[in-house]
Amino acid sequence: MSYSFDDKNAWLKYDNRSKKKLMDFCEGYRKFISENKTERECASALIKEATAKGFKDITTVKKIKAGDKLYYNKMGKALALFVIGKEPLRNGMKILGAHIDSPRLDVKQNPLYEDNEFALLDTHYYGGIKKYQWVTLPMAIHGVICKKDGSVINVNFGDNPGDPVVCISDILIHLGSDQLAKKGSVVVEGEDLNVTVGSMPLKKEEKEAVKKNVLAILAKKYGMEEKDFMSCELEVVPAGDARDLGFDSSMIIGYGQDDRVCAYTSAQAIFDVSNADRTYVCLLVDKEEIGSVGATGMHSRFFEDAVCEILTKSGSYSELDLRLAMSNSHMLSSDVSAAFDPNYPSVFEKKNAAFFGYGCVFNKFTGARGKSGSNDANPEYIAKIRKILDEGNVSYQTAELGKVDAGGGGTIAYIMGNYGMNVIDSGVAVLNMHAPWEITSKVDIYEAYNTYKVFLQNI
Repeated sequence: MSYSFDDKNAWLKYDNRSKKKLMDFCEGYRKFISENKTERECASALIKEATAKGFKDITTVKKIKAGDKLYYNKMGKALALFVIGKEPLRNGMKILGAHIDSPRLDVKQNPLYEDNEFALLDTHYYGGIKKYQWVTLPMAIHGVICKKDGSVINVNFGDNPGDPVVCISDILIHLGSDQLAKKGSVVVEGEDLNVTVGSMPLKKEEKEAVKKNVLAILAKKYGMEEKDFMSCELEVVPAGDARDLGFDSSMIIGYGQDDRVCAYTSAQAIFDVSNADRTYVCLLVDKEEIGSVGATGMHSRFFEDAVCEILTKSGSYSELDLRLAMSNSHMLSSDVSAAFDPNYPSVFEKKNAAFFGYGCVFNKFTGARGKSGSNDANPEYIAKIRKILDEGNVSYQTAELGKVDAGGGGTIAYIMGNYGMNVIDSGVAVLNMHAPWEITSKVDIYEAYNTYKVFLQNI
């Protein structure tokens, strides 16, 4: 049973014509997450789409004026899209902020080894995962090989037509009694997440012949040698396309929906609006799953740098203008929330849970325990958002991330809140969050897209 305020499933307001529009939108999303499984791939695909829609690289523009569409690319792994408004930037921006990194397994810098005539890759998991969920699945390897001569080779092994895949093995049930007696957190341990990549020896080689055969294949396919692993960024991810789920095709099951479901809907929203009063921003960042650290994470200053460049090229830069631009802004921190799971009801408090089919989810706060690490949005801001969404006939709901003391989580909201701007978390409810295959509702995806458009046009 749902405890949504209007207690009305969003599917019920769609007729056949509007439902087709919803389904078409979600098909575009399904293809996007099928084709883009790393933050680099997401950023590259969205830059390509933005360029086709008239967005220009900020670094190539000398003067900026109202109506300009611009993008700022940080190391190919973080991206900001701007539609410059009529009002001065010091009046604030309307920001949609999501992250494009997802939990995965990263290949180590010295990864390739042979053991009993198997060639394997050592990995280090990235983000919060249940490690036992990542074994026995067909996996792909996506990323880049950066060579000393400055060349960068894109890698997509396992998702191209005809590709073989890789896999992490698990102990058979017949010999698994000791393993099954362990706590879930150590049934599979981090150092056991070794990816099997070969078993055929190279002829005329007496030592590590299987490893040498794999190296020969890599040399032929990518022109790499073993030492090139030092400057690789290779991510092991589930192989295969996202799929429709359910007899009614009402859901999508796929990898990386946390948080690419919010990144895609945010980007499409900014592509589909125009005539900005205050400047519109779609901010897509890296490293959220490990604390928003590093040069491409939200804790870095790259977004400030982009705003400084816009102010300068608009002819109005000052430190005060920058601070006012940030503090006067309004933001939706577009990140997913935990969907109520009828198989595991004990971790949810139903009156404050997110349900499939009830639209975009607003989390006043995230964090853990006593709201630690939380933004905790101002109620005056929430009231404004309620008003514009109700007037726009958008379905939405509010939720917490499970029962108090059951766990918790965080987003980029508190980081942006530190600038003094109004921020609240909003996004799509997800089942199987952080698993290799996550599940979302198509109507929630579409309602999130509508939420973000209404926010940009009316807040």
